[in-house]
Amino acid sequence: MEEWVIGLWVLICVGISTGWFWNKKEKNNIEKKKGVPRGNLGWPLIGETLDFIACGYSTRPVSFMDKRKSLYGTVFKTHILGTPIIVSTDPNVNKVVLQNHGNVFIPAYPKSIRELLGKYSILRMNGNLQKRVHALIGGFLRSPQLKARITKDIENCVNLTLASWRDMHPIFVQQETKKITFGILVKVLMSVGPGEELNFLKREFEEFIKALICLPIKLPGTRLYRSLQAKEKLFKMVKNIVEERKRAMERSEDKSEVNDAVDVLLRDIGESNDQKQSPPLDFISCNIIEMMIPGEETVPMAMTIAVKFLSDCPGALEKLKEENVDLKRKKADLDDDYCWTDYMSLPFTQNVISETLRMANIINGVWRKALTDVEIEGYLIPQGWCVLASFISVHMDEEKFENPYVFDPWRWEKIGGAAFNNNFTPFGGGQRLCPGLELTRLEMSIFLHHLVTTYRWIAEKDDFVHFPTVRMKRNLPITVTPIST
Repeated sequence: MEEWVIGLWVLICVGISTGWFWNKKEKNNIEKKKGVPRGNLGWPLIGETLDFIACGYSTRPVSFMDKRKSLYGTVFKTHILGTPIIVSTDPNVNKVVLQNHGNVFIPAYPKSIRELLGKYSILRMNGNLQKRVHALIGGFLRSPQLKARITKDIENCVNLTLASWRDMHPIFVQQETKKITFGILVKVLMSVGPGEELNFLKREFEEFIKALICLPIKLPGTRLYRSLQAKEKLFKMVKNIVEERKRAMERSEDKSEVNDAVDVLLRDIGESNDQKQSPPLDFISCNIIEMMIPGEETVPMAMTIAVKFLSDCPGALEKLKEENVDLKRKKADLDDDYCWTDYMSLPFTQNVISETLRMANIINGVWRKALTDVEIEGYLIPQGWCVLASFISVHMDEEKFENPYVFDPWRWEKIGGAAFNNNFTPFGGGQRLCPGLELTRLEMSIFLHHLVTTYRWIAEKDDFVHFPTVRMKRNLPITVTPIST
């Protein structure tokens, strides 16, 4: 059994000692309040946690939500992972939760995550500072200048990885995609290319991220302790890079040049940070480390799941291949290089990516804590309670998406402009909408283009696990055959 599973069970069992329990008097007071959603709080201490976890290992991970939605409505109360919580499967309620941030809702995450990410964490930022950092990073990652520059790097990394597959039998896609995405993101964040520095960062980051879900105890030898040691090594290297960049920026005559996220934060946050208790370089260094997470977790997982779905849907794979082979021929005829707009203009490829994100639900929801009593759409969320805005429940709702469990990229041709409404939130929303959403789509587009124009493949049987994060049980093994030119 994996250590995070053991840690979770122990965490539940020691709920009293960690303060994660709800006394009967408070429970009665809350339930007397008008408007609190209906629901069942389950067993003392553990609530309905066992059912919640079990669904993460089933073929229908939304069955926990669906069962309670049928009994109590689209918004209901429960008690999971040590806390009373309001669960929303209503897209309109979710929208309000995502947009009302800072003065009404704050992020709420397990203690292990808070300990690991520290006091400078993006998740702990609120108010004007959070808005400023989000706008700066989002603007940089969306900029055509970055996309034009990074496209060639992504292509080179994808092609290098795919070339190595010729001598590998089988290929484990979930492991291989991480080789692409982590290096690309580190290049975007702080311009570190292939070499010993990148290898060190990847090695320590893999150790660091293992503690995102674990027992929140920092004794020597524990998972959290080892991950915090890895973070110290990461922090030392990243801070050295930030300090060197700051000195170079001070010496440079061109103060406008921006190459990566470090430049962005140094120029716009470092000199104007009004939080005197937050040293700018420490603040920037910790945020850069945290922004590496998508390169190790979410983006490679999205790529992997796209390969899984395409393997199980030959019609979609053939359509995708036709579109991308046509682009490849046009580029060859013109003897022209690819640009980022070429990839993003492939309509069926974008539909495949949207459908993958809808069904994969790599970010299946967000947790927020109410700072005061909040009424939304007639429901009361009591002060101090958490609310889980469930994205997966909306994405897999048959009233929102016909045959939601069928991988159907063609559905997005019918949905059209309505694709990005409240019913489709794979990147979250509101003030914490993922700033790298367009970069993610670009990486996936480039990967799929070169994959389907380079290889045919046969995937071995593999299953999803949805708890604590989405992953493939066997890392998705495939056998490839090169396509003749």
